[in-house]
Amino acid sequence: MDWKPETPPTAKDIAAHYRAEIADGTYGAGARLPGAQGLAKQLGVALMTVQSAYRQLAEDGLVEGRPGSGTYVIDAKESEPSAQHTAASLRDLQEQVRHVTSRLDDLSERLAQLETERTSATSSDGR
Repeated sequence: MDWKPETPPTAKDIAAHYRAEIADGTYGAGARLPGAQGLAKQLGVALMTVQSAYRQLAEDGLVEGRPGSGTYVIDAKESEPSAQHTAASLRDLQEQVRHVTSRLDDLSERLAQLETERTSATSSDGR
């Protein structure tokens, strides 16, 4: 598992790499990710870059940091909320946003029509 990209990776690149390795089972539940200092040295990046990547993975609910011990992959069955639940919630939210956007478009059209009618009525009154 000696990963060495051609150019120094960003925190997003590192997070994506380990996200994929967790997804494909290279790092299973309970597995310890490489130490941040060693990985930073291996990749030729700052320690903060690796820490940021690991923080992204933690925010995704994939890993947890254990002070003085390292960063470990979380068992997906035990983590809350599940990835499937989160994805379903995001789909629901997207549908709600689409609905609200559609309603706003309708209201904008109606307002424009009322403004046109008001302007026409005002000009026909000679005001």
